[in-house]
Amino acid sequence: MNPREVIRRPVVTEESMKKTAEGKYTFAVHPDANKTQIRQAVEALFKVKVKKVNTVTVRGKERRVGAFRGRRPDWKKAVVTLEEGQRIEFFEGLR
Repeated sequence: MNPREVIRRPVVTEESMKKTAEGKYTFAVHPDANKTQIRQAVEALFKVKVKKVNTVTVRGKERRVGAFRGRRPDWKKAVVTLEEGQRIEFFEGLR
């Protein structure tokens, strides 16, 4: 799988931005990607050294509009911890 297919987008929330100070960066990733593929993709795209990868499958919320019920899709989130002194420049301007 191509690194750009593995990493879909950064997750920019208040909680994820606080964790960037600790060297933890959050991404939405391909649902079939494993931790090794995520590690390789982050290292290739951002030229950093990854220490640890944690993943979680986020369940989609059930939504309703009047009588119609639907569901948002499930998605996979990865929290990537970098080695000491490493940073991803993309996130630095967002804090």
